[in-house]
Amino acid sequence: MKIFVKAKPNSSEEKVEKIDEKNFVVSVKEPPVNGLANKAIIKALSDFLGVHPARIKIISGYTSKQKIIEIE
Repeated sequence: MKIFVKAKPNSSEEKVEKIDEKNFVVSVKEPPVNGLANKAIIKALSDFLGVHPARIKIISGYTSKQKIIEIE
């Protein structure tokens, strides 16, 4: 399954907002440096969706706020 994520790094709180079945907004406290925000996004999505973080992979937008993420 592929989902589309708008990333919000450096947020004051961590949260996942579900816009519709395929679109999410993920806010994380980590800065977008050395992949810290991407790791936090994967962890936040795994907690929200109830899947193991190893099953979540960023397939597009690694350095962008707009990401395509695949969930196995």
